[in-house]
Amino acid sequence: MQTYYPKPALERAMKVQEVILRVLSGQINWVQAAEILGISCRQIRRWKVRYELYGYDGLYDRRRKVPSPKRIPLDKAERILKLYREKYFDFNISHFYDKLKKDHNISLSYNWVRLALEGAGLIKKRNRRDKHRKRRPRKPLIGMMLHIDGSPYDWFGNDTEYDIIAISDDANNKLYDIELVKEENGLTCMSMLKTVVEKNGIFCSLYSDRASHFFLTKKSGEDVSKDNPTQIARALKELGINPIPAYSPQARGRSERLNRTLQGRIPQELRLRGIKTLREANRYLKTEYLKEHNKRFVRKSEQKGSAFIKVPKTIDLNKIFCFKHERTVNNDNTISFKNRLLQIGPSELRVSFAKCKVTIYEHIDDSISVGYGPHMVGYYLPKQLSTNSHYSQKEKVAKRKRATATINQKRTDHLLEKADILTC
Repeated sequence: MQTYYPKPALERAMKVQEVILRVLSGQINWVQAAEILGISCRQIRRWKVRYELYGYDGLYDRRRKVPSPKRIPLDKAERILKLYREKYFDFNISHFYDKLKKDHNISLSYNWVRLALEGAGLIKKRNRRDKHRKRRPRKPLIGMMLHIDGSPYDWFGNDTEYDIIAISDDANNKLYDIELVKEENGLTCMSMLKTVVEKNGIFCSLYSDRASHFFLTKKSGEDVSKDNPTQIARALKELGINPIPAYSPQARGRSERLNRTLQGRIPQELRLRGIKTLREANRYLKTEYLKEHNKRFVRKSEQKGSAFIKVPKTIDLNKIFCFKHERTVNNDNTISFKNRLLQIGPSELRVSFAKCKVTIYEHIDDSISVGYGPHMVGYYLPKQLSTNSHYSQKEKVAKRKRATATINQKRTDHLLEKADILTC
């Protein structure tokens, strides 16, 4: 285009184009546009007709006499800008571009849509890219490395932040599981990892940040502790999965880009569907969004095949993806655990389990089982745990206060008796 037009003509055309796009987006009217450009209302109507007939090329010069082959009809451009302004105002460019193709049957180039939105002032002009960084090559096979990361954000647009946790594949960007929770913790991450292993198999490594439920760091700035694994690290090691810590946000570039994609799409989809609760949001994410996301963003891996390994029948995932605790049985065959007393019933293994070392398994469904070696000697449902609890914390405090009051009363009575004796 610069071959045919001098620089001042290009600058003038760009200004005219930007003002007309603002008119089409509904931000100003044609009279205001004429005032901005410093021309009469009659002249701005001429510009409108030329834009309608020749597209952007008509804004430059009429001497060519030939309309641009890439021109966009005025009503089509106006419809696109109106859709974004009234319905998709909080969508990013890529998401809006997908909606135009899928829901409105509008096929235009991505760059045209971006420039139109930027020219109309509906979105900010994108900044220049940061300095060049060397990119880590992807794993050649799916299942060789999975990413897990949590992203805090105002997903419902009500000034309340929730965490969304996503597990994706390094080789092809596939999203295996996603869940919206009040706060990321070890229980949620362990439950999602168990689901992925059950559906796909055992993978090779897991790349994550250094949150306390993934790794323990003795001192800030130091490497993670290899001697004190967390419950999640222990579960991964039992399956032969290598946990890999990331020491900077740049190292987790793919997870960070995925988080930006989720933040740029999910809140808008929830708004369009009128979803306001965690339960409804998770139902939509797992049944609809997961498929749409993978259809849009999954890419072909470098090599065919899979690194996932089927879970052997001898492995009980319920005893791996849980929280394990070592305890010693009391003389009355009970176990003290988190302000509860777990009673072990009669067993053919031993007459009594007093002083025996047992393993307590806190399962994901809040149930608890007690293991003695490979044998299970006790299983407690959540309801049973609530009824079998020894003392709650409030009961303990109340009991301590009653005991203190009794001691003080006895001490007062003793002093009164002593005073009576001295008086006599």
